[in-house]
Amino acid sequence: MKEIDSKISGFYKLSIEERQKIIAERVELTNDELLLLKKFGYFEPGQLDTMIENVIGSYQLPFGIACNFKINGKDYLIPMVIEEPSVVAAASNAARIARKKGGFQSEKVKSIMISQIQITNLENIEQAEKEIITNKQKIIDLANEKDPLLIKLGGGVVDIETRKFNTNYGDMLIVHLLVDVLDAMGANVVNTMAEGVSKFIEDITKGRIYLRIVSNLATHRLAKSKAVFDKDLLGGEDVVNGILNAYEFARVDPYRAATHNKGIMNGIIALTLATGNDTRAIESGAHAYASLKGQYSPLTKYYKDDNGDLVGEIELPLALGIIGGMTKIHPMARLALKILNTQNTEELCQVTAALGLAQNLAALRALASEGIQKGHMELHSRNIAKLADVPDHLVEKVAKILVEDKKIRIDYAKEVLERLKKE
Repeated sequence: MKEIDSKISGFYKLSIEERQKIIAERVELTNDELLLLKKFGYFEPGQLDTMIENVIGSYQLPFGIACNFKINGKDYLIPMVIEEPSVVAAASNAARIARKKGGFQSEKVKSIMISQIQITNLENIEQAEKEIITNKQKIIDLANEKDPLLIKLGGGVVDIETRKFNTNYGDMLIVHLLVDVLDAMGANVVNTMAEGVSKFIEDITKGRIYLRIVSNLATHRLAKSKAVFDKDLLGGEDVVNGILNAYEFARVDPYRAATHNKGIMNGIIALTLATGNDTRAIESGAHAYASLKGQYSPLTKYYKDDNGDLVGEIELPLALGIIGGMTKIHPMARLALKILNTQNTEELCQVTAALGLAQNLAALRALASEGIQKGHMELHSRNIAKLADVPDHLVEKVAKILVEDKKIRIDYAKEVLERLKKE
């Protein structure tokens, strides 16, 4: 392939078709590759062009349903968008096990978001903090004036916090606006409110404000869920002990905790993406929360009850929404929310936390018993067969042979296919 020149003047001004033509020429796309770019799926070209900049096409992922979930006494079919094999099946199986003991119990979730206002160039940080506290109600009132509809619906700023830091650039006073954003994710709302009070805060503190921005560490928006997993359905006492040992490994070792939490986020991000929510915000908030105590730690915990059954709990911040943003623009996000049948953001957070716990339990159970690779690779073997250009009517047969022979590779899939053709 020839060397590519990435400098394209006015690319954003062009139509999607014009951009496609330029990219096709510069990277030498084939006709079939260009045809892929022209498949917009359930989108109209105009819709895509308003979502992000420099659009040249649409990218789709599998949309699956996790079954068997009972959360707070209500059954759910949970939509999940993810490319990784075995994740949806694992969540469904964990939910089936949890049903025997009543399913998942998720706690109420507040819809409070934090907007941070950074005050610098302070001559006296203590006096500045005192001025913030003295004028607290005035600041709250000014912020709430920026979104009268939210106030009418029962939301708005409910409190203010202050935090003091000594930095390499001098003292900083950070003001937190705690905003009840109701059924929205809330980033735009809290950012607007922070902008609206900044001039007043500068005047009373005699400082200089730089950042006025939402925090994705939504510690006032914690989602908690709990379930009891029957020891016999899990596979017996040895499996329960294996899960507890795996959890303890994650509890003491950040290297293991990172993969432990990745398993949790497999489920949480799949639902976040399906419902059109901000996956990056959820990921950053979860991992920051896992580090709050000074060491990166698991977002779940496990222990035995008096009956010897396994109890699992999860706690993490979930800044999700069912109104605004992609949740209303994306047609599949709207469909996902309809399938999920949640009435408000709190319920969505309760379901999401339960899904994360189920996903984690399934991963730990696999690790503690037959090993996570077995089930994962059985499903992955189908993808390998397809990548090896195995005809659809032979995919299952070739995949089964790959698993039996423990050679899940494209070259071996091709070898098996040739052998089957000769037979």
